[in-house]
Amino acid sequence: MASIARCLRSARPTTFASLARTASVVRPISRTVPARAFSVTARNAIRKYTKDHEWIDVSADKKTGVIGISEYAAEALGDVVYVELPEEGKTVGAGDAIGAVESVKSAADINAPVSCRVTHVNLLLEEKPGTINQVPEDDSNGGGWIAKVAVDEQGIKELEALMDAEEYKTFTAGESEEH
Repeated sequence: MASIARCLRSARPTTFASLARTASVVRPISRTVPARAFSVTARNAIRKYTKDHEWIDVSADKKTGVIGISEYAAEALGDVVYVELPEEGKTVGAGDAIGAVESVKSAADINAPVSCRVTHVNLLLEEKPGTINQVPEDDSNGGGWIAKVAVDEQGIKELEALMDAEEYKTFTAGESEEH
């Protein structure tokens, strides 16, 4: 039985010679690999903010959303030590308290930005409440989001009254100057 190395040695000269002859004719195949977005939120999601520093990402079809607190709120709170999550299945109106956040500095309610029904909660926050400080506006599996919700028609109407990212940035700049 011949060894693999001996077989390769005997095949090598002819293999390389044939490759050298065809190298000028053969062109490398160029492949483009499509980029994949790693976010769970649809590309066309609509992010809006409240004056109480909550955010909501509403899907492009405006039927579902994700709620959390803003980076500004997370910084103002300091180190978060406890998060009270909303109850799954609960239907709430805009401005209703759906949970709470406690930090070493203070405690604050988490309010629903729009009328909605809570479908999922971020159980990671029970074990690691500090995730809110690290990635408060991340709606992925390791992020600091609070709840996933189903948005009704009333919620879609209320969405229009909320601030977009630029308006919220201006709003928080004004708040920072007051303090």
